Amino acid sequence: MLAALLPAPIAGLVNGALIIAAVIFWGGLINVLGLLKLILPFKPAQDVLRRLAVGFAENWAATIRVIARLMHAPQWEIDWRGELDRNQSYLLISNHQSWADILILFDIFHGRVPLTRFFLKRELLWVPIVGAGCWAMDFPFMKRHSREAIAANPALRNEDLETTRRACEIFKTAPVTVVNFAEGTRFTEAKRVAKESPYRHLLRPKSAGLSFTLNAMGEQFAGIIDVTFAYRPTGDRPILWSWLCGGQNHLAIHVDLLPIPQELVHGNYDSDPEFRARFQEWINTLWARKDKRLEAMLYNKAAGRPAALNHS
Repeated sequence: MLAALLPAPIAGLVNGALIIAAVIFWGGLINVLGLLKLILPFKPAQDVLRRLAVGFAENWAATIRVIARLMHAPQWEIDWRGELDRNQSYLLISNHQSWADILILFDIFHGRVPLTRFFLKRELLWVPIVGAGCWAMDFPFMKRHSREAIAANPALRNEDLETTRRACEIFKTAPVTVVNFAEGTRFTEAKRVAKESPYRHLLRPKSAGLSFTLNAMGEQFAGIIDVTFAYRPTGDRPILWSWLCGGQNHLAIHVDLLPIPQELVHGNYDSDPEFRARFQEWINTLWARKDKRLEAMLYNKAAGRPAALNHS
């Protein structure tokens, strides 16, 4: 554990530099494949290039695991509920508090499930190396519109749903783990208050995209992986920086494998009010349970109580 030999800020800088170096190396290779994919717009060639890109991304995830254990040897308290199979597809839903969520998901699920794919903001497409690499692996890029823009042009409301449909069609060709941060953005207390969330530790879940994903791929998913992160208090420091510096070495994570709600797979969320109400009731119930679980996890942390979890 090299970080023990360094002041926390220096350890954080070294940790971040190693992760950036891994992104540049593996991302650079993926970008080359992305360029070839752009030049060769033929489905057989693109399928091969996509698989190669995913293989490089798997190696990147493995590198991230090595860096984490080299720097901090994290003893994360992970409560695993259910058996996972890397040859099956899953829908993964999670609370979202930090960019660290994404790196940790790649870490803990590496080798357990197919490579995780995220629905990304369109702006990230222009981030050097990362944007082009994600495009090469057919990560879906979503364009967010303001309420004013949607009011002026209601057709914009369906744009992201069409992106979801297209992505799900591609994902049907091989096992995949589709990640949906149902809150739609990272949690902050200010956002919770502004959005009048009924939950203490979560924002309201957005259900339309989730419904369309289940509608498009529900028969393919082996289950829903429900992930809950409970970070240690960081004061004014960002969670990502705390994680890089080793402040989250005892992060508590709950992972629950849930069955696919078959009654919610087939239905038209957009045009069937009754189906939409049932779907929203399901996700709100799930979110209320997650909020209570997160409250208990945070209370155990604050009280210094050891959680009855499996360490990994």
